[in-house]
Amino acid sequence: MTLAIIGGTGFDQLESMEKTRTHKMNTVWGRPSDCIYEGLLGSRKILFLRRHGGKRKYPPHKINYRANIAALEILGATSVIGTAAVGGIGIDVGRILIPDQLIDYTHSRESTFFEGGLGPLEHIDFTHPYNDELRKKIIRAAQNKSIKVIASGTYGVTQGPRLETASEIQRLAKDGCNIVGMTGMPEAALAKEKGMPYATIAVIVNPAAGLTNTELVLSDMLSVLSESGKTCAKILKAMED
Repeated sequence: MTLAIIGGTGFDQLESMEKTRTHKMNTVWGRPSDCIYEGLLGSRKILFLRRHGGKRKYPPHKINYRANIAALEILGATSVIGTAAVGGIGIDVGRILIPDQLIDYTHSRESTFFEGGLGPLEHIDFTHPYNDELRKKIIRAAQNKSIKVIASGTYGVTQGPRLETASEIQRLAKDGCNIVGMTGMPEAALAKEKGMPYATIAVIVNPAAGLTNTELVLSDMLSVLSESGKTCAKILKAMED
């Protein structure tokens, strides 16, 4: 079983990973965001891909999500975990949430493999966007390391790259969103189309817009991630097969 990890903002490397190979890939959907590292995390075989590429080359709306998922499938990924830096809607900065639902507010992204021509036209059941078994493995791994995580919540996925307005956050809150970010879709749907169990580890790096009087600054978010990224790595290393 090969676990693929897609690293988001502030999660550009997995320090405890022992790299064995580097894959420079191309797919019928184009090139993925970056080369894909193969290696071991503890005794587990993993693949690691930086979602935004080196030096945050690709903003959320320009990521080739199809190429990323297709390349991981080609290399034998059997499940995928995406890490994400998100804003908290009523959740404190520094907390980690494992979402079980999402609402897609994005637009104009290449969001499906089922376009005709290159394959069949199908309609996946997306009632449950995240794989429950994989989510439970993440939660158990965190508990085994005495790491507190929020075990459910709804991820509101916005277009970006700008952050949201205060009124947009109010709308997301009324819609039932607990966190807000820019990369949850179409990544989750594409993994579902490929039949790969998918889950997200979301780190709350800032209060969502309008919830405080403090200006949202990227450097502040990255400082939160420097510590939370290590916590995510501990969870991933503790996961069972």
